Amino acid sequence: MNLWLGEILATNEVGETWKQKAREAALVDKLRAKAFGIAPENVDEMIEKRSHLLKSVFPAFSEFCQATLQVQPQEMLQGLWGLWLPLGIKLASQRQQSGRPLIQGILGGQGTGKTTMSKILILILDHLGYRTVSLSLDDLYKTYSDRLLLTQQDPRLIWRGPPGTHDIDLGLNVLDQIRELQSPVMLPRFDKSAYGGAGDRTTSEMVTDVDIVLFEGWFVGVRPIDPDLFDTAPPPIVTDEDRAFAREMNLRLNDYLPLWERLDSLIVLYPTDYRCSLEWRKQAEQQMIAAGKSGMTNADIEQFVNYFWRSLHPELFIKPLVKDTTVVDMVIEIHPDRSFGQVYCDRTEGVTSQANQLET
Repeated sequence: MNLWLGEILATNEVGETWKQKAREAALVDKLRAKAFGIAPENVDEMIEKRSHLLKSVFPAFSEFCQATLQVQPQEMLQGLWGLWLPLGIKLASQRQQSGRPLIQGILGGQGTGKTTMSKILILILDHLGYRTVSLSLDDLYKTYSDRLLLTQQDPRLIWRGPPGTHDIDLGLNVLDQIRELQSPVMLPRFDKSAYGGAGDRTTSEMVTDVDIVLFEGWFVGVRPIDPDLFDTAPPPIVTDEDRAFAREMNLRLNDYLPLWERLDSLIVLYPTDYRCSLEWRKQAEQQMIAAGKSGMTNADIEQFVNYFWRSLHPELFIKPLVKDTTVVDMVIEIHPDRSFGQVYCDRTEGVTSQANQLET
């Protein structure tokens, strides 16, 4: 943690020392600065606004870190200052400019922290005066009975998750109600523990006067790709049966496009190595077992994760998506240790700019 961050919390006045350090930190990363609309001419204003918000949010953030994440807030302070606060400010600005509820998509695989980020953003946006709710792609799963029928029709769908296991019309109905300023709205919720872990719908949540929806999921916003790419797909897509399954899942993505059209913006939480999600899942299960809860074995986890990779492989679907600025509005890189890497809207601009500087 940068020491000057502690100074912000410890003082009531804007100290010139930490302000200068904050200014330098905000501008040194040009890609991140651009993503959050920070420039030399407005950096002081942005830092002052962020510092006030930090002090306002920190008590609730501290409680969340200790009670929910079971970590000390100081360990998360850099992420709060450098990512979540400016992102919250950006979303609030987008909501204000849109004149209607904002539907913010968040795409992230297992272990990327999309649920944690959503909870922290809700906390921040609440302090900014915006009623924010989270809606997971998981909340749109078909009922247990409907998925039993689905498995009978297609035995390859051994677990919930891939395209085809969601009630798309339910999602469209909910998002349209919110976009049309209807209130109250019943948000669907899903209980993963029902039916021995198979999961089922549970009591819906009634929400009113929604300003922002954080719609998150492991393939939110993902588009179909050229079917020919499956001819040379990476493992675990190795057999003819694997390729046939992958092609079918790719085809079913077309059904989700109307849902993605409701998104006003899409953020991608992008692991620098997609294989990290397997290790992250193993770590999570090991922690559950250590806490006395039931958890999957490593072999079970590998089978589970490979199932998802066979359906929508990150190398085929996510890697090209993050380069498509017509679809993705922000990319947040996640390192293997789960720290944040680059944050950018269009990395090619930064690369081009650096190349031009070298030429001159």
